[in-house]
Order: sequence, then structure tokens, then C-alpha cells
Amino acid sequence: DGPKYKLTDETTNLLGRTLYRIEALKDFGEIKKGDKGGFIESENNLAHEGNAWVSDDACVYDNAWVSDDACVYDNARVSGNAHVYGEAWVYGSACVYGYACVFENARVYNNAFVSGYAQVYGNAFVYGDAWLYDSARVYGNARVSDNASVSDNARVYGNARVYGDTCVCGRTNVCGDAEISTDADYIVFKNWWSSGRYFTWTRSNDMWKVGCFYGNGDELIKKAYKYSELSGRQYERIVKYVEEIKKENGK
Repeated sequence: DGPKYKLTDETTNLLGRTLYRIEALKDFGEIKKGDKGGFIESENNLAHEGNAWVSDDACVYDNAWVSDDACVYDNARVSGNAHVYGEAWVYGSACVYGYACVFENARVYNNAFVSGYAQVYGNAFVYGDAWLYDSARVYGNARVSDNASVSDNARVYGNARVYGDTCVCGRTNVCGDAEISTDADYIVFKNWWSSGRYFTWTRSNDMWKVGCFYGNGDELIKKAYKYSELSGRQYERIVKYVEEIKKENGK
């Protein structure tokens, strides 16, 4: 079908790089022929296939790639080797860079940063001044907002909410309907007696995520005893420890 846009003579300089405003060469999606878009460094930044578009004063440069039906607009920045695709939107003053990926129906906006090898996908939202980096993932219907950060190999998914000034890091799994607003809202433990894997307790819903298991403390103990006497005793000890913490805190 031929190219859907061209680079115009209108340029902007960003960190020593020359970026060119784009102009649509045909109708596609909600874009009409002649519509001016945002800025890209080269045609290697925006696919000619699909309805992907960069608009307003948004900038896409380096080896970053926007494809499928994704949109980058407002004053957003996508750079490095980042990839925005599917039906994802990056907007506001959000920045996506490094090797980060935003895809499916995910939204990254306001002043949010997504970097490293982080991924945002599904119907997840990352917004406010939130920061997602390293190999962290936010997906499902999860929301990360305010000044929260998610890093390392942490996972936030399901209908979970992470907000406030909290940091979710390490090998934490926040899922279900958990709400994390302070660092005291979750605890990560390590299975030191057999597998060495990490598992998470979330305060707001009093639930445990252990491998494929997700449930309350009694359910965890019961399942652990079915696996082995040793496993049952250890998980029971940990659950009781958390119960004591809840009593001291009054919840």
C-alpha cells in the first residue's frame, strides 16, 4: 500500500539528535491525509503498517520502535531500544526507554518512567510519577501510580494496586486485589528449606502467593502439609509469625 507518512522539513533537536515531524500521506485509523504528527529520528522508529502513530510533540528516537496500532502522543518520549506496540498508548510526559516494552492495551502516562527490560502489558496502567525498571512487569488489570516504583524481578498483576511512595522490588509478587501503599503492606520470604524460591504475603487482603499457589494462610498450610511434613511445619511457622505481626499492628 506504500508509505503512510513522510518526514517533513520541520525538525527539533533532542539531546544532540535531529528529529523530524511526520506528515500522513493517506487516511488510516483516525488519521487523515495531510495530518501532521510528532517527531521521529528516522523511518526505523515508526511502522508504515497498521495504525501506529506519533502525534503532538511526542518524540521517538534511537532504536525505539512504534508499531501495530500503538499511539505515542502529547509530550511523551520513547527511546533506546524500547518497543511500543499492540494497542498500547504512551502519552502525557511519560518516558519509555532502554529495552522496555509496552504492549497489548497497556497505558503509560503522566510523568511515568518505564525503563530497563521492564514490561507493561494486558490492560495495565502505569501513571503519575511511577517508575518501573529492571526486569519488572506490570500486567493484567494492575495499576501502578503516584510515586511508587517497581523494580528488579517484581511482578504486579491481576487487579493489584501499587501507589503512594512504596517500592516493590526483589522477587515480589503482588496480585489478586492486593493494595500496596507503603513498604509495610507486603513481606517477601524465601523458602530456605527446599526450593529456595521466594513468596509474598500482602497485608490488604491477607493473601499468600507461593509459586502457582494463591490463597489464605490456612489454605497454604494445608497444601504445604500435603507436600511434606517439613514443608508444612515451615509454612505454618511463617504464617503464625505474620499473624503475630498483624496482632501487634492491630490488623
